[in-house]
Amino acid sequence: MYTNTNLRSRVLVLGGTTFDHIVYLDELPKGNPVTIHQCRFQETIGSTGTGKSWALHKLGVQVHLISAVGNDSWGQQIQTVLHKQGISHELITDVTGTERHINLMDKYGKRISIFVTTSSNSINFSTQNLQAQLDDHDVIVLNIIGYCQPWADQVKACNKPVWTDLHDFDGSSSYHQPFIDAAQYIQLSSDNLSDYRSLMENLMATGKELVVCTHAEKGVSAISNTTGWIDLPAMEVPVVDSNGAGDNFFAGLLFGWLQQLPLVQCLQLGTKAAALCVQSPQLVSASLNEALLT
Repeated sequence: MYTNTNLRSRVLVLGGTTFDHIVYLDELPKGNPVTIHQCRFQETIGSTGTGKSWALHKLGVQVHLISAVGNDSWGQQIQTVLHKQGISHELITDVTGTERHINLMDKYGKRISIFVTTSSNSINFSTQNLQAQLDDHDVIVLNIIGYCQPWADQVKACNKPVWTDLHDFDGSSSYHQPFIDAAQYIQLSSDNLSDYRSLMENLMATGKELVVCTHAEKGVSAISNTTGWIDLPAMEVPVVDSNGAGDNFFAGLLFGWLQQLPLVQCLQLGTKAAALCVQSPQLVSASLNEALLT
């Protein structure tokens, strides 16, 4: 097991809690009208802040989640799960209600996500409260949630390491720019990119410390000023549910970075965490822990 005092670092995760309805199909709909009888499904909490915070917590990292939910039954269920898992959190009331997704999954782990409701673009959380949290934490994770976008400048000015996950960024969306500007450490996927390497090099040219691009079952690529390019394959494991794989990868990567491990080892830890995730029906595998990962 790796040990390092940096694991005492306090990580603040901003944004990203939803209630998800997950439906499992042999194959995704192809655009034709169809009636599907009796399929496996589950209802669970989701989104990128939940996944990252939950995985980091199981890895022994001191993490605190600030997010928004509605004053409704779905928000209460999110609160209950976070309490049960022992995840430190502050949930702010979103007057529009809890964000909810319907995820259609095929047997290969591919997904169609339907945002049946979305969170507000601003929530009642003052700059003073945000600053107090930024001051009290060592590492900031700024998620690409609408109500987090107005916080980007304040997060950028906090003089702390800032991480963000751009998910399926297409390389040109203006929505993502405040998050890119705020962060020194960036993760994204290649799902919507025809030339991910050029984009990663361009991001590094703007002064980033690290850019990591995941390719699902094809592995991961990373570039930093100290290591140059690194490409690693994914682990070949049976896929039960791919929801949360990217967030678990992020948590494993950050877990290694907090210990100042070489980048290749950080990427390997992220790959292990993602592999555990996809073998589980839950957002974070019950098996995930520091000893198992390392």
